[in-house]
Amino acid sequence: QARLVESGGGSVQAGGSLRLSCAASGLIYSSYCMGWFRQAPGKEREGLAAFYTGSRSPYYVASVKGRFTISHDNAKKTLYLQMNSLTPEDTAMYYCAADPDICGRRWYLGTEFGSWGQGTQVTVSS
Repeated sequence: QARLVESGGGSVQAGGSLRLSCAASGLIYSSYCMGWFRQAPGKEREGLAAFYTGSRSPYYVASVKGRFTISHDNAKKTLYLQMNSLTPEDTAMYYCAADPDICGRRWYLGTEFGSWGQGTQVTVSS
């Protein structure tokens, strides 16, 4: 099972940017679907973006497309999420996840991912 460690969270003012990182280890398969999710207190987990390392294909939910950018450095085995134009509504714990398969049509539900990181907190103040 992959081990995932997120970093890069913090506090930022509205309109600011953050780049999250997810360092992966223990990856034994050649390709993975890797995703970013978040969960705010009292809310359900929300899928944000996914990246299939095999074809280097990104996927986004509509609500973050154009504002968030997912990328992957294969040599460093690190997944990134560049987040711009942040608002207080983006405040949440952010998690990365991995699954040794192509990204399914409903990747954003998170149910296909077997490995999860511990999360990194993002707080956006107005």
